[in-house]
Formats: sequence, structure tokens, C-alpha cells
Amino acid sequence: MRQYDYNPTMFGPFERQIAGRYLRSRKGERFVSIIAVFSLLGIMLGVATLIIVMSVMNGFRQELLGKILGLNGDLGVYSTTTGMTGYDDLAARIKQIKGVTSATPVVDRPAGLKPEQGGNYSAGLVRGLSQDDLRGLKLVSGNILDGSLDNFKGDDAVVIGVGLANRTGLRVGSRLQVYAPDMTATPFGAIPRGRSYTVVAVFQVGFNEADTSFVFMPREAAQLLFRMPNQVTQIEVKTTDPDRATEFGRDIRKALGDQPIRVVDWTQNNNAFFAAVEVERNVMFLILTLIIIVAAFNIISSLIMLVKDKTRDIAVLRTLGASSGSILRIFLMCGAFVGVFGTLAGTLLGVVFCRNIETIRHWIESLSGTNLFNPEVYFLSRLPAVLQWGEVAQVVGLAIGISLLATIYPSWKAAKTDPVEALRNE
Repeated sequence: MRQYDYNPTMFGPFERQIAGRYLRSRKGERFVSIIAVFSLLGIMLGVATLIIVMSVMNGFRQELLGKILGLNGDLGVYSTTTGMTGYDDLAARIKQIKGVTSATPVVDRPAGLKPEQGGNYSAGLVRGLSQDDLRGLKLVSGNILDGSLDNFKGDDAVVIGVGLANRTGLRVGSRLQVYAPDMTATPFGAIPRGRSYTVVAVFQVGFNEADTSFVFMPREAAQLLFRMPNQVTQIEVKTTDPDRATEFGRDIRKALGDQPIRVVDWTQNNNAFFAAVEVERNVMFLILTLIIIVAAFNIISSLIMLVKDKTRDIAVLRTLGASSGSILRIFLMCGAFVGVFGTLAGTLLGVVFCRNIETIRHWIESLSGTNLFNPEVYFLSRLPAVLQWGEVAQVVGLAIGISLLATIYPSWKAAKTDPVEALRNE
């Protein structure tokens, strides 16, 4: 008979040897082992899926926030009247506030867009700003695909996104007709008011809305088009910390206290959108946690079957001097191995998947011939994934915690086995 080195300490060699023997399948025990394997796979896939989905949601928020703030600034200063005058002086005063990195006067108006040589009419957003300010907008100036910002001056120049260029067939040197939203009265009735501009550059920022509808033109040209002489619609403000936008807004109101202005930060402009992303993120976390819980129920099932199968062994061990605590720890280790190993394997799978998510996406698309990530639907041109290690640790802790909880009841039942009754029934 094989001798075990018994040690009364928690999880000693005795418990480890017995638990290891029970985890190795033998003839006649294959079914229990198969259930344990499926439990392990369930936890592994649940943990990996949870890490991947949460990372993708984090990536969506970070990418969208970066694109939105990169194009629109952290705050917008608007006049409470029809237009903002004296904007250069106001921008200079705002720049003096500690933490403000830029204050850009902008003419920002919706407009109608149409290629001069045929093509369909579409809606867009015209942004009028100076050449230096556009160069300072790194999200645009750093992603010029064709042309140059050197010609972004005068009253006959526009810069358009690659999506708009592809949809309308426009290229550098082409002419784009831009129509103001108000109409011009004539003896023959009201007609759209607009003029034609030369495309001097094409950009791609990876944000579908900007690439397909934004049109940049010199500020003076925009003021002329929209009949806003010496006026702008807003001053875009960028800061060192977008999360403190509300605090910077109070500083701006204080610095411009004598002016009829209102300050709107990015949380107000995009509150509904980011709130929806956060709600979806939380709901996905709860739904995917159910996968781990289902796998935990499989651990309970496999352990109960293992206890039932090993009732005679438990009785023999008890008669040889093993305590009920030792029996409890043996089956706790059996269940914990499945939960912990499945969690670690799922964590590794999830992290590797997130690190190579774009490569995997392109491989699946080439294999299936389908577009899994349409930028017109998801706003972004790439599938982002941002791993937050604190969040990964929470997922690991949650999975291990659920797995350990699942082992308590079957282990307790095993420890409560009466050796006399068990041997009598055998």
C-alpha cells in the first residue's frame, strides 16, 4: 500500500498528493475528468472574452475621446449674442490662464457640399481658422495624405477629408462648391448662396465623421461665406488635462467676467454619447460574467460527481486518520486547480488576443471575405483595444473568487461523509 507523507498543516503534501491523484483521470473516471476539462475551458473562455470585450470598450472610449478632443478642443467659448467679436483679445486673455495650451477662434457652421463637376449634394461642416491654427491642429496637419497646407490661405482654398474625397471623386486641384445654410433672395425667388473653392490638401484622421464631412477653409473666407465680418462662432480651448475641463471653464468665466459668454466643455457636448458607451460597457461586463458563473456551476457538478465517486476512498482515508479538514482541503484543491488554471489560461489568451487584435481581424476578414469593422458604422478606421491592468486584475480576482466559492459546498459535503455509513453502503 502506498504511503503518504501526512502533514496536518493547510494544503500539506498529503492533501496535494491525494488531490493530484484525483485530478488525473483513470479508467472508469473519464466522464468526471471530461466535465472538469469543460469547466476549465468555460472559465478560460469566459475570462478571455471578458478581458477582450472590456479592452475593446476602453479602446473605443479612448480613441473617440482623442479624436473628438483633437478636433474640437476641451472647451468651447461662445458669445451669448449672434456672433463673437473682439475674439483675438479674448483668445489672448484665455491663453494666459494656467493650464490652457491653446485658444483658437473658429468659424464653425454647417454647409452644403457639391463637386463643381457633377456629383451629388451632401451635408458637411465648414471650419474656418487661420493657417497657423490649422498647422497647430496636429490631428489634421500630421495626417495630410495629399497636397500641402502651404496653400491654405486667401479666399480660394479648402482642405477636405479622404472620405469626402473618395465619395465625390475630388482630388487636390479639384473644385468644391460650398453652400451656406441661408438663402439669397432674388427676383426669381430664394436660391442657395455659395461659391466654389480649390481643394489644396486631403487629410485622414481615422475618424469617419471628420473624414467624410469636415471642410477646413481660411477664417477670412469662412467669414465672407457665412456673412460674419470680424466675427467667429466660438473660441476652441485646449488644456493640459481634459478631465479638469469643468474647472478650467470656471477659470475662463472668471477671466472673461465682463464679457457676454457661455462656456461649454466636452463632457456637456458629448455627455449622452459617452454615457451610452459607459452603460454598454457595464452591461457587457455583467453579461459576460455570467459565462464565468455558468462555468463555476460546472465545477460544482464535477466536484459533486467526484465526491460521489470517491465516497469509499474518503471513508478509508478517514479510518486511516485523515481529519475532516484534510478531506475538505483535498477537494478544495481539486476545484481550485480548475478555477485558477482556467483563469490564468484565459488571462493569457485575452492579453495575447488584445495585443494582436488588428492582425486577427484582418486575418478573419481575408478568410471570410467580409468586413467585420465598418468605419461608417463604428466611426473609427481601426479596431482599438486598450488593456488596463487594474481591470485585468479585477477580472482575475472575480473569476478566482467565483471558482473558489463553487468548491465550498461539494468539499464540505465530502468532509461531512460518515466513514461507517459509507463503508456499510459499499
